[in-house]
Amino acid sequence: MKNTALTDVHISLGAKMVPFAGFNMPVQYAGINSEHEAVRNSVGVFDVSHMGEFILKGERALDLIQRVSANDASKLFDGKIQYTYLPNETGGIVDDFLVYRIDEKTYLLVVNASNIEKDWKWISKFNTEGVEMIDISDRTSLLAIQGPKSIDILQKLTDIDLSALDYYSFQKGVFAGIKNVLISATGYTGAGGFEIYFENTNAKRIWDAIFEAGKEYGITPIGLGARDTLRLEMGFCLYGNDIDETTSPLEAGLGWITKFTKSFTNSENLKKEKEAGAANKLVGFELLERGIPRHDYEIQDSSGANIGRVTSGTQSPTLQKPIGLGYVKKEFGKVGTEIFINIRNKAVKAVVVKPPFIK
Repeated sequence: MKNTALTDVHISLGAKMVPFAGFNMPVQYAGINSEHEAVRNSVGVFDVSHMGEFILKGERALDLIQRVSANDASKLFDGKIQYTYLPNETGGIVDDFLVYRIDEKTYLLVVNASNIEKDWKWISKFNTEGVEMIDISDRTSLLAIQGPKSIDILQKLTDIDLSALDYYSFQKGVFAGIKNVLISATGYTGAGGFEIYFENTNAKRIWDAIFEAGKEYGITPIGLGARDTLRLEMGFCLYGNDIDETTSPLEAGLGWITKFTKSFTNSENLKKEKEAGAANKLVGFELLERGIPRHDYEIQDSSGANIGRVTSGTQSPTLQKPIGLGYVKKEFGKVGTEIFINIRNKAVKAVVVKPPFIK
């Protein structure tokens, strides 16, 4: 079990710690619902240092990214970020990740914690042109400061004009007196905010500076539990739940980051799938009766026939109703369609809705 540079801080704050992707991580502090509400209404801080970071450098760095990524990284410019995924060779997804363009020959890839080793091996397999690859995951800390008050707090600690940072852009500079901190206008909550990357050795100093600056706003630490409910309210996919090695990116609604203007892994087969039309569709749904939809619960039609499966589900703290994501046969994917979730052998009525669940 790995620890982040802030594990002792989480334990001292009374966090409930759980194993996650090989790391000892805080799942909650005061409680998932109150932490969720803090992010939606004010500000919260997530330690997401378990995520993986790779640097790709050299003349052919972009070529390698273009080869393994479904999105078109040639559209990036310095300081810009792109969401994309690694297609596998059998129609599924190795991982979804972010690409940061540092400069023309240098890129930062941010991958899911559970896939660090797998992604490294996968990308390396296609590195036939001598691109320098550096895994900086173990020495890099990552904090996500999320919520409507995040900019007011973080602006106290840097001269970078955070209001000028467009969504999915970043800048490097001095933060809390520490040089070479990367600040990006990204997040996984839909509540607005920033993610900051820095060396592990500076983790405690930066954590303390953020909490001191955020005192007047009631800043609070947030665990993985609320991270999951926040992302689900936005309809964001979670690797291992909603997408994986067996799920089609086109069925998962990732056609918008699948660019057939270039060649990439399995692009010809994915193009054929797009032309033929995907057989299934990842949809959002709300339950119309009581019950919590769980991962892998069966989705049925009105006659009780199996038409799909739930991939993520929870009781939405904001909406106070059960919501979920799941794959259904495409003819059941239209907004407003009535479906049923099999919860403990009871068909619970639900309706297909268009994510995000909160606007």
